[in-house]
Amino acid sequence: MKSSVVLLSAFTALAAALPTPDLARRAPPNVPSTSSAKSLLAGLTVAAQGPQDGYSRDLFPHWITQSGSCNTRETVLKRDGTNVVTNDACASTSGSWFSPYDGATWSAASDVDIDHMVPLSNAWKSGAASWTTARRQQFANDLTNPQLLAVTDNVNQAKGDKGPEDWKPPLTSYYCTYAKMWVKVKSVWALTITSAEKTALTSMLNTC
Repeated sequence: MKSSVVLLSAFTALAAALPTPDLARRAPPNVPSTSSAKSLLAGLTVAAQGPQDGYSRDLFPHWITQSGSCNTRETVLKRDGTNVVTNDACASTSGSWFSPYDGATWSAASDVDIDHMVPLSNAWKSGAASWTTARRQQFANDLTNPQLLAVTDNVNQAKGDKGPEDWKPPLTSYYCTYAKMWVKVKSVWALTITSAEKTALTSMLNTC
């Protein structure tokens, strides 16, 4: 009997640790495993950030049309939300959004921002200054990699253009996933990282 109880407890704990189908569906795509993220981090070029000179968000055109009347923001709101209802213009009229950065849930799309995991300004100083506008547009609207996710608006605004060496999600339990996503995006887009950034990411991945 005792062994059965132990097995049941272990199974329950394992089930609780696994993402629910709904949460898995709403997760940003292509989040790497811990081992893959560490390998990707090791492969990134460490360099000092370039200057902010010449930067403008207008050089990263967003939000572009993705399908029908839906732009990138509206597409991510539908992907990351639960029971999202949209009108003919693709605007979200109801639903709920769980912000993984701070654990808050919102019922109005106006309370939710779409965060660029690697901020546009950070990308500019890490290699994107030399890109074409077309490539910067692809980066700013990247739905293939974990670059975009719905989060609480004022938390996103607090993050601003800071890297993980200067800003981390309020929920320490999200450090692991956050670092995995950051590393994946920087790797896919061949962006550089600073030594302080690498130290912070290494520490965050060690929480996985």
